[in-house]
Amino acid sequence: MPLAIVVGGFFGDEGKGKVAGYLGYTDKPGIAVRCGSINAGHTVVYNNRVWKLRIVPSFFLSWRTRLLIASGALIRLDVLFREIEETGVRGRLFVDKHTGVIEDRHVEMEKSDEFLSKVIGSTLQGVGAAMVDRVLRRLRLAKDVKELSDLIVDVALEVNEALDRGELVYIEGVQGTFLSLYHGTYPYVTSRDTTASAFLSEVGVGPKRVDHVIVVFKSYVTRVGGGPLENELSLEEAQKMGLLEVATVTGRVRRVAPFNIGLAKRAVMLNSATQIAITRLDALFKEDRCVREWSKLSLNARRWIEELENILKVPLTLIGTGEDILCMVDRREELGFGWRR
Repeated sequence: MPLAIVVGGFFGDEGKGKVAGYLGYTDKPGIAVRCGSINAGHTVVYNNRVWKLRIVPSFFLSWRTRLLIASGALIRLDVLFREIEETGVRGRLFVDKHTGVIEDRHVEMEKSDEFLSKVIGSTLQGVGAAMVDRVLRRLRLAKDVKELSDLIVDVALEVNEALDRGELVYIEGVQGTFLSLYHGTYPYVTSRDTTASAFLSEVGVGPKRVDHVIVVFKSYVTRVGGGPLENELSLEEAQKMGLLEVATVTGRVRRVAPFNIGLAKRAVMLNSATQIAITRLDALFKEDRCVREWSKLSLNARRWIEELENILKVPLTLIGTGEDILCMVDRREELGFGWRR
């Protein structure tokens, strides 16, 4: 069984939660690891229930999957314990001893920084300030927190041993490629690298162990906060097209632009994509809402997908057609990526 990474291809908000939720439900991996921090919200919709997750892996719907928080991640205790209860994953979610802990002082530091709040458009969750403390070697880690003592494990060891046993492992990346501290639209970026290579480092897995990198795009581009957004639509245009969205963490209205081929090509390059997932196809082709079979998609939708596939030169294996995780066209078997159990 392979190791696969789910990565955002634009500025976050691409629908990684939906894709990860679907993969958890269908593939039932042995382990799923969440990277990043609480400034990234992933939404999972299933059977008329909605979970907005900021730290628990979106693969949680599979009861047989062991859920881990990477050593390079950051948690906040109240968010972690609240989500454990909301998702019912107590007893199968664990945290690496080196996972960082965000404290109230980190949040206050960011709220008092006018550049972050008014120029960058930070989520002000204390993530950047905590990353500064990590670099300065004064951050509190999970191993130092009594309330986490029953949850502490060695994530890198568990993941590598699971791969040695042939188990299927997924790594859930956060945010998007162009919010990367190194490869994004600096200074309008997040406080970490958000490419596939960085998520491997957060977990503690070498690059030779990776089988697939699934880059997730939405059928249009959105971003929250400041920074460039090519061909940005006005609020009125986005609303008329039915593309207005609200951010999971901040509640802010997302800025909107048409699908960006140039950014998509670069994201494929930066992440060594082996598969592509597209979400919100139904936003462009309303008649395809919750269609689940390739042959039943409208002709225009199939042509759009095929043209994109030809340009990006990577198979489009997963096509989201609605909010629910099961509103998905899964082409993996027909395209030669069949590892489902």
